[in-house]
Amino acid sequence: MTADDVIARLAPLADDARAVFVQRVLGVAPGNYGEGDIVLGIPMPAVRAEARAARGLPLDEVARLLASPVHEHRMTALVILVERHRRAARRDPAGAAVLARFYLDHRAGVDNWDLVDVSAPDLLGGELLAGRREVLEELAGSKRLWDRRIAVVATFALIRAGEFDETLALCERFLDDPHHLMHKACGWMLREVGKRDEEVLLGWIEAHRHRMPRTMLRYALERIGPDRRAALMARA
Repeated sequence: MTADDVIARLAPLADDARAVFVQRVLGVAPGNYGEGDIVLGIPMPAVRAEARAARGLPLDEVARLLASPVHEHRMTALVILVERHRRAARRDPAGAAVLARFYLDHRAGVDNWDLVDVSAPDLLGGELLAGRREVLEELAGSKRLWDRRIAVVATFALIRAGEFDETLALCERFLDDPHHLMHKACGWMLREVGKRDEEVLLGWIEAHRHRMPRTMLRYALERIGPDRRAALMARA
């Protein structure tokens, strides 16, 4: 199978009516963060099914999909990589590291929030779990929005393992980030920390609530009881 074969299989799954809605969600309007992206409106279950059918796609063909201007082509490539990485992580750590490096080398195609969120926890998170965390500094210091989002969302893998320090440090670093998609990503990761240790979350919020963007705070507090949540929002 080649990238052209995958593209041909995806084409008849396009849904013009759904594409109009997805374009709004992904901010593809002129001047917005997703400007210029081509959206076919293919539902995610169908993308995952096609990714499974193409799971043996050579990496050079995966790279061609990641270079496509069509959003669902890039999403299919990332789902292929994630599924392949999950299998490699169980029995071939060296192979998993190769896939992580490939992901980082081709992250120009990871250029919207859903593409980051479906890929970073596995493809970069595995590297973080293996102790290779120096990449976070490079990504977190990038001027590119999606690099910064990859950095914080990748720490989801550490949160699941009960390690919160990297996430909390990045969220502190991004308190003054100018983009609301970073506020949402940090709030999401903080909420995940709170699912595992509510007191760690509340202690961090107490220390930083005067600087936290409202969006970040709101996302972080979503699972906190309504009275305590209202009090923290009011004091922020």
